[in-house]
Amino acid sequence: MSELLSGNNLRGLMAELIATFTFVFMGIGAIGAAIGAGLSLAEPFDTAGLIVISLGHGVGIFVGIIVFGRVTGAHINPAVTIAAIISGNIGIIRGVSYIVGQLIGATIAAILIEQFAWPIANLGVHGPSIAVGDALVIEVIVSFFLVFTIFATAIDKRGNAMWAPLAIALVVFVDHLIAVPLTGASMNPARSFGPALAGGYWTDHWIYWAGPIVGGIAAAIAYVMIFGEKADRDKFGTLSLGSE
Repeated sequence: MSELLSGNNLRGLMAELIATFTFVFMGIGAIGAAIGAGLSLAEPFDTAGLIVISLGHGVGIFVGIIVFGRVTGAHINPAVTIAAIISGNIGIIRGVSYIVGQLIGATIAAILIEQFAWPIANLGVHGPSIAVGDALVIEVIVSFFLVFTIFATAIDKRGNAMWAPLAIALVVFVDHLIAVPLTGASMNPARSFGPALAGGYWTDHWIYWAGPIVGGIAAAIAYVMIFGEKADRDKFGTLSLGSE
């Protein structure tokens, strides 16, 4: 507990809290703005609304990474943090701090949006419009794309870190174009958790934890084992959980 509450971990927690707040506030705010403009977010799905939502989430993640990337790497997503723990790029205690911050930041953003910006019931809550099994597969796939891109550009020291914020934002944007009409395009348990807690709506919520985490871990395994340096593969092979 003393390690969890150390200065470094608390700074990481606060950085992830603010970064995730930024992402979720912009993402949910874009949904509210689309609804406020009279755009349909149900069948038939309005193309303009889809683009607004996708841009809101893409810009939100871009800003979060630009501002907080130097502090924590700007995970902004428990699935990313869990993948980083599994691959040995971050320790368990630090990872837990990040996840706590992410969940708190997402919840605060959802509550503030609903209370002061767009008082719409269950605004930003994720729910599948397709069969549950299909929705789970979609969340695994889009989360795989996201986490694989993060490993290739931001986590791997050989990656082009300068382009990481743009690359990750573009993946988030396109993943939303693909999956918003199907699952809501979570890719991020914190993004789903905040609105669910604020609205008290938990139907099929497990999909938005299981899908991103499975997809993220699969992406970490694939990247490290196929494209990682030998030292990283050896570390992963021994199931090392790493340290700061």
